[in-house]
Formats: sequence, C-alpha cells, structure tokens
Amino acid sequence: MGNVLGIIAEYNPFHNGHLYHLIESKKITNSDFSIAVMSGNFTQRGDVSIVDKWEKAQMAINNGIDLVLELPTLYAISSAENFASGAIKLLNSLGIVDYLSFGSECNDISVLSEVADVLANEPKEYKTLLSHELSRGVSFPKARERALMMYLNDVRRYANILSTPNNILGIEYLKALKKQKSRIHPVTIKREGSAYNDNTPPINSRFASATAIRNLCQSVDDITPLQKFVPESTFDILEENIKKGNFVKNLSAFDKEIIYSLRKMSVEEISNLSGVSEGLEFSLKNAANQCNSVVELLSITKSKRYTQTRLQRILLCSILGITQRDMDLSISTTPYVRVLGFNDKGQELISEISNRNRKIEIITSVKKFIDKKSNPNLKSMINKDIWATDVYTLGFEYESKANLDYTHKLIIKKLPMGTPISG
Repeated sequence: MGNVLGIIAEYNPFHNGHLYHLIESKKITNSDFSIAVMSGNFTQRGDVSIVDKWEKAQMAINNGIDLVLELPTLYAISSAENFASGAIKLLNSLGIVDYLSFGSECNDISVLSEVADVLANEPKEYKTLLSHELSRGVSFPKARERALMMYLNDVRRYANILSTPNNILGIEYLKALKKQKSRIHPVTIKREGSAYNDNTPPINSRFASATAIRNLCQSVDDITPLQKFVPESTFDILEENIKKGNFVKNLSAFDKEIIYSLRKMSVEEISNLSGVSEGLEFSLKNAANQCNSVVELLSITKSKRYTQTRLQRILLCSILGITQRDMDLSISTTPYVRVLGFNDKGQELISEISNRNRKIEIITSVKKFIDKKSNPNLKSMINKDIWATDVYTLGFEYESKANLDYTHKLIIKKLPMGTPISG
C-alpha cells in the first residue's frame, strides 16, 4: 500500500480552498490514498453544518477524498484541544496513516511545532504567566496567547501565531501528535484566499472562506454567484438541498429549542453542561428567561472571559444533552471508526485497517453496532451522534426525520473503469 494522507476537516461546505489543500497535500506527501476525519452536523465553533453530514461526505468523495470518517459529536463541538485530540486518536487507531496535512496562516511547521512543544509540556514559568493572565479576567485563548508571547520572548518570530484559527488548530494537532507519541508525520499548507472569518466573498479570487459561502447561501435566492468559489459537485449538492429545504442557515434555526432547554433546566443542571464554569450558569438561566433568540442570549452573556464561540458550544450542549461528564468520557476514550462514505480506494483502506487491527470498531451499520455487546462508553458516544442528527433535522425547512443514522445509506462512489486502486 502507498502513502496514506490524513485530513481533519469540517467541509462546511467543501470549497475550492479545500480542493487546493487536498491536491497540494497529496503532491507534497506523495500519497496514493486519503482519509478525512470530518465533523458531523455541528461544528467546533458551536455552529451548525449548512447541509447534513452525508451531503458533506458526498462533496468530499466527489472531490478526491477516498474515505470519510465521522468525528464523534463529543469531539466535534469541543474545545480546539479536545477536537484535535479526538481526531488524532481516531487517525492513530487506524494504524495506516502516514501523514497529517492541515492548513495554516503561518505555513511554518517548525514555528508551529515550537509553540506546540511549550503547550504540550507546560513549563513552570509558562504556567505561572498563564495563571497571572487568567487572573486579569480575560478569556483563556487570550490569556494563553499573552503568556506564550511573554514566555517565548520573540515577538518577530511568534507574532500572531495564536490569533488565527487555522494556526490554533494546527498547533493543537501537533500537540496531540506529540502527547500521543504518534508516528504520523505532520505537514502544513498555507491557507489560500480569504481569512477564515471573512463574511463576504472576494471579488478577484476563486477562494472564499466557508463563512462567506454560508452567508451567501443564506442571503440570496439565487446562489449562482457561488459557482466561482466551489467545485461543480458542491454547487449541485448545495443547490439541490436548498431547493428541498434540507438546509440549516445558522444556529438561530434552533432559537426555540435552545431557549426551551435552558428555561427547562435548573441552574444546577446548566452548571453540569460542558464548558460552564465560574457562575456562568446563573447568567445563562437569567438570559434565557428574558430573551427570545440565540442572538439576544449571546449578546447578554458574552464577556471578556467567555468568547462567543465557547458560549455557542455551550448552547449546543444544552439541546444535545452533553455534560462535562460526557466530555470527560471523550478525553479518556479512543473513538470508534464511523464510516460515512468511500470510493473504491476507500474500500481498500477499510480492508487494510481491519487486517492490521482485528479489535478495531469499524461502524458501517449503526443498528448492528448498537444491537451487539459493544463497549458501553462507545455506545454512549454514538448515541450522542444519533441524537445530534435528530435535533439537526429540526432545522430543515419542510420536513424533519428522526433516526437517519439508522436508515441513511453509506455514500459509495465507484471510480471510473481503468482507474488504478493503488498507486
């Protein structure tokens, strides 16, 4: 078997920047096979997927990913650290991945690795600086950035390293690889085009941020201008799902569900949600009792200490029933291998994974996995995925179906005749 490339992604949706990253990654690593560990219906920034996880898997398979695996929900809507750790644990467990490629603004693996070393080892001086910054009442991400800059004491080399989202995730991937003593070799590709959070598509570029693409889908009746920024197959999938109403604009689609959940919960129950600390439960309870939308709730509770992203993840946890105990479980557990889709080369990868590790849990049928005597911790995790899908479809415009994790078919794409399977 040739080299196997691993990618951790959300593909929300799969756009030209993702295609560029995949092509360049295959070229740099000389990889013949590719595996994407992809978040499902909800994302790490506490937002929703614009289309469901099977449609995203279809986009990925159509554009050259050979095997798409779902990152369990507990990791997908977790902190950057646990998101990265869970994805790396999954890739490690496969036993066949040679390279991990990720996009970054920095594009310097040595600089990112040096920062990851500090965060993985947490020297005493750094921890002291971090504690001091946290005592000033700023958010953890901001406190960590300031402490790191003071510890490294080289503004020119490390400036803005922890202020851009792809760098942050890249550092967390490197940290996880180090902590887990992984054999996977990391590479980074410079992120092309608009910044991650740019809200509007660029005029003179074919690379737009996923945020800008989602905004364009939400704000216009005709999404034809989107063709410039996404592969043809992505456009077709988006157009079809928007027409059918199988499309979720943003977190506000769950205004009523979120407000209902928080009003129904006691203050103590809110305090047990993942991410809630330092009395935030009282603020959330009071806000939910006096507002009628997610936007309003966020404006009331957002502060220097609590970023909007963290608050959004907490709101997702409220409707998905995810507690801190659940997150602690995810930290101590190696995730299952849940297959969403594959092509012929992906099928070969599944066989190779099974051959190398007979004990690994490869899930192609959720029902079969649930019915047999599987690890109870893994069953608990996948039940969160099932519930996440059931909640997600409530955001559809026309119809909402439950139990799709039991009934939805795998995404399977046959390669054209004559296409070599192995490189």
